Amino acid sequence: MQYEFLPVLARLRAALSWRRPGVRAFVYQVLLVALVCCGVWYLVSNTLANLTARNIATGFGFLQGEAGFAIGEASIAYAPADTYARAILVGIVNTLKVALAGIVLATLLGTLVGIARLSRNWLVARLAAVYVEVMRNIPLLLQLFFWYALITESLPGPRQALNPLPGVFLSNRGLQFPALVGDSLPWLAVGLAAAIVVGVFFGRWSRRRQAATGQAWPMARTWLLLVIFGPLAGWLLSGAALALDMPTLRGFNFTGGMQLTPELAALLAGLVIYTSAFVAEVVRSGIQAVADGQWEAANALGLKRHLALRLVILPQALRVIVPPMTSQYLNLTKNSSLAVAIGYPDIVSVLNTVINQSGQAIEGVLIIMAAYLTVSLTISVCMNWYNRRLALAER
Repeated sequence: MQYEFLPVLARLRAALSWRRPGVRAFVYQVLLVALVCCGVWYLVSNTLANLTARNIATGFGFLQGEAGFAIGEASIAYAPADTYARAILVGIVNTLKVALAGIVLATLLGTLVGIARLSRNWLVARLAAVYVEVMRNIPLLLQLFFWYALITESLPGPRQALNPLPGVFLSNRGLQFPALVGDSLPWLAVGLAAAIVVGVFFGRWSRRRQAATGQAWPMARTWLLLVIFGPLAGWLLSGAALALDMPTLRGFNFTGGMQLTPELAALLAGLVIYTSAFVAEVVRSGIQAVADGQWEAANALGLKRHLALRLVILPQALRVIVPPMTSQYLNLTKNSSLAVAIGYPDIVSVLNTVINQSGQAIEGVLIIMAAYLTVSLTISVCMNWYNRRLALAER
């Protein structure tokens, strides 16, 4: 029987031979992982020992302590008597608000500028090129300082506020405008969400209909009707009150309505203008990556230039545009951390205050890193999913 195992042992010995590249690669990777784990263990244990020697508390138990500080701009309910965890949540929500609004606005502005760079009008193309070159080469931090100074120093005070539209006031305290108030607001949100869902399914049906009959459905007007009548239907079904709260000047400031603070306005302006210059180059390169024959084919079909761009060129250019656009969205989200320079209470600003009060520097930095990592990975997953949907299906 022992002779029967000799071929098996020989094959096993040959498979595990040091001369095989796969065996050597596996051993090297195991050693590298072990070395990294030892390094991490040494750093963590050394840090904990030093903190213990200096009587500095560790762990995340401080999150349940009372914050004791105010936050100038909170998108959710917050009071100084709330916990540190609640204050950090306010900072995260503020960061997400800036990131989402900045991504949408930078995409729209960057797309327009990128298309303008390819315009046949010499003046429009040169102005777009100057915009891109100037905004890309001025550091974002300087742009934030510029916009913040422009808003707070150049605009008049509340008593002399500019009033371009009824109920809209522009001053060095920010932009005040009317706001809807009432118990039916959640129903309006539900109606808007339902309208978006219906619009998505309607869009799929219209594409199938166009593929079968060749007739295009007016989706722009359909979306407009859905966005208008969806919230309206939610309000009618709720039967609750809904009113328009107008801002009014009381003393030295405005009360009522909604406000876009100078900090938020300056941060959005800086992020959008800076990032849109990079987005414009991504859009321009994506359009130029489409073969000239596609333009010629669209012209042969009698399509005007703007229709050829919207219906023929841009759908093909998206396959080139989406991957680098993901990087720009991630850069915008991470660049929002510069908000601390102009006093906007994002997660970095809030956690700086938390660290100064609690002394939990390591835990605070870890929370900041985890928050930005989570947001960045979420954006990457969504964009990768969209990129896979745009990819050409191989047969």
